[in-house]
Amino acid sequence: MTTIAIFGATGYSGGNIADEALSRGHRVIAVARNTGPLAGRTDMDVRQGSLFDEQFVRDIAVDADVVVVALPAHGTGLADYLATLGRIAAHNAVRIGVVGGAGNLRVSPDGPRALDTPIFPEEFREDGIAHAEVLAGLRALPEGVDWFSLSPPALYNSENRGERTGIFRVGEDVLLIDAEGNSHIGGADYAIAFVDEIDNPRHHRALFTVAY
Repeated sequence: MTTIAIFGATGYSGGNIADEALSRGHRVIAVARNTGPLAGRTDMDVRQGSLFDEQFVRDIAVDADVVVVALPAHGTGLADYLATLGRIAAHNAVRIGVVGGAGNLRVSPDGPRALDTPIFPEEFREDGIAHAEVLAGLRALPEGVDWFSLSPPALYNSENRGERTGIFRVGEDVLLIDAEGNSHIGGADYAIAFVDEIDNPRHHRALFTVAY
């Protein structure tokens, strides 16, 4: 059994990751600033707090094997905080898993990032830039800190929940597109891929992606 601390456990990604981890018998420490949506959840260790409270995170890390960051990148200061999180992770031999952004993926093996192309939606550009800064912050962490960032496909949000199928493709740093030109995945299947990486680590200090 792995102990997984999820910051942002009340969100779309964090909630799905928590449920998937619990279904596999893992211990979940569910962290949120507002734990109201988790009231009555006796299947997880619910704690109210913030990733940006250093002492709180140190206390969490003592109990955890993996720290999952399922928080918005834009407007939170996440990129600037990664050096602190990295020091805590290194001290406690904790792995870091991050819910990334599609803009970090290249559009072809030799092509630019989606963020740097005209196809990237302007309304998501600030969020995409923030995710790029988070990825740069992860890559700047000392070699002894193990991390992974799972970038979702282009159409991934709570409005396209989909069904849990367990059938999807795993890629590296290139946006995955199906035969119909779609790039999407449901929240439950994204969570399967995320927890698969925790159970069977294949991507060390690396970005990867998943899609149908």
